[in-house]
Amino acid sequence: MKKLIKFLINTIPRPYLIWWSNFFNPILDIYYRGTKFSDPINGKSYRKFLPYGYVKQRENALSPGTLSLERHRLLWLFLKNETIFFKEKIKVLHIAPEQSFHKIFKKLKNITYTTYDLNSPLASIKGDICDMPFKDNSFDFLLCNHVLEHIEDDKKAISEIYRVLNINGTAILQVPINQNSKKTLEDNLITNKKERIEKFGQYDHVRLYGLDYFERLKKADFEVSPIKYSSNFTKKEIEKFGIIEDEIIPVCKKLIKN
Repeated sequence: MKKLIKFLINTIPRPYLIWWSNFFNPILDIYYRGTKFSDPINGKSYRKFLPYGYVKQRENALSPGTLSLERHRLLWLFLKNETIFFKEKIKVLHIAPEQSFHKIFKKLKNITYTTYDLNSPLASIKGDICDMPFKDNSFDFLLCNHVLEHIEDDKKAISEIYRVLNINGTAILQVPINQNSKKTLEDNLITNKKERIEKFGQYDHVRLYGLDYFERLKKADFEVSPIKYSSNFTKKEIEKFGIIEDEIIPVCKKLIKN
C-alpha cells in the first residue's frame, strides 16, 4: 500500500487523482472501519489510517473515509471549535478546495460558498490566484491551504488574497513550513522534478517556507497568529484523530488600518 500510494501521488496529476478517488473512496471507507482512529470530519472510526507522503511515507496519515490528512483534521477541529465558520452567515472563498471538505461545505446553509482554482475539478470558478476576478472586500472567510508553495509570485498571490478578503475577515493560509529554518528556501532555477522533491519536498513545489513565512504575510498588512492548535488536545486525542503536534495554522486577519 505504501509503495502504491507513493507512486500514485508522485506520477498522476491531482485532478485525475480526485476523479479516480470518487470510485475507490466508498470501498476504503467500509473496508477500514474500526475503533482505533477517529475522523472528526465525518465522525466515523477506523482500524487504521493509510500511509501518505511524497518522499517519506507518514503512517496513519490519510483517512479512508474523507481522504483527509493530518492538517485537514486539525483545521476542521479549529474551525468548528474556535471560529464562526459553522455558526454565522458568511461569504467563503475556498481556493484549491480540499476534497475532504468540499462536499460538506457545499451543504452548509450558513455560508455562501465559492470555490476557485486554476485546474481543480472541484472549483466552480477557474482562474489564477494572482489575478482573481472578485471585487475588493468580497469574502468574510478565506481558505487557501498548501497552495502558496506552488506559486512563483507568492507575494502577488498573498496581496490578492488580502484584497478580496473583507474588513475584519479571516484567512487561513497553511503551507509546509520547515520550523528548523528561519529563512525560506527557494530557487527559481530549480525546475527538475527530482531536485524539487529533494529541496522542497514535492515535485510541484517552488519553495520550502521557513519561519519568515509569517513576516511575508505581515508585509501584506495581515495581522497574523501562528496557532499550534494540537496543544489543546491530549496525547491520546492527538493519536486518535491522527493529527500532528507541531502543525501550525496561520490565522490571518484583515483589520481596518489606522
